[in-house]
Amino acid sequence: MPVAIITGASKGLGHALGAALARRGWDLVLDARTAPALEASAQELRRHGTRVRAVPGDVTDARHRAELVSAARELGGSLDLLVSNASALGAEPLVRLEDLPVAGLRTALETNVVAALGLVQEALPLLRAGGPGAVVAVSSDAAAEAYETWGGYGASKAALDLLAAVLAVEEPELRVWAVDPGDMRTDLYAAAVPDDDEPRPAPDDVVPGFLRLLDERPASGRYAAPALAAGR
Repeated sequence: MPVAIITGASKGLGHALGAALARRGWDLVLDARTAPALEASAQELRRHGTRVRAVPGDVTDARHRAELVSAARELGGSLDLLVSNASALGAEPLVRLEDLPVAGLRTALETNVVAALGLVQEALPLLRAGGPGAVVAVSSDAAAEAYETWGGYGASKAALDLLAAVLAVEEPELRVWAVDPGDMRTDLYAAAVPDDDEPRPAPDDVVPGFLRLLDERPASGRYAAPALAAGR
């Protein structure tokens, strides 16, 4: 069975993507900081008959990243998919750059960029050992557009996009996709913009875009999940 590591998988997009893969028979290693919520997510996904390892911890911890890769190795000896979905906003709610705490920006960069690279470095031998594997870096339209108050978070996602692009050049046998899921109805978005009550799609609505990447395996690059889900 194919094996995937998904970070930030206790709820939102990470959980929705994990559920879709579990329905397809994938074995999963799931990460999140809150152990009870992560275990509840894993228990739900195990109902599909797949093997699911819940590994709670913080992706900024190198030991935790090693535990995630070790769990994947135990499941299959190779890794077919690594999804860097865990994210930090830097400030909740988001604020203008003049008010953004420097410590908050460091947190966003550490979680969204440094930890993502660290996990890729840890996982590369397993990613190379299989099909070869694929890496999904969950991006944001704030990485490419200038939105008021989204500067710190957007900067971290822009850095993640560039790391993904360079990884694709350095590892041409892998598929490396930076994927913008668009605004979704998630706790992260609610924390970022708590006063925004406009209707947003649920994570389940954009997961078909991610699955299309796995099915069609297009060239490495940056993609918008809503467009993929709509067949464009």
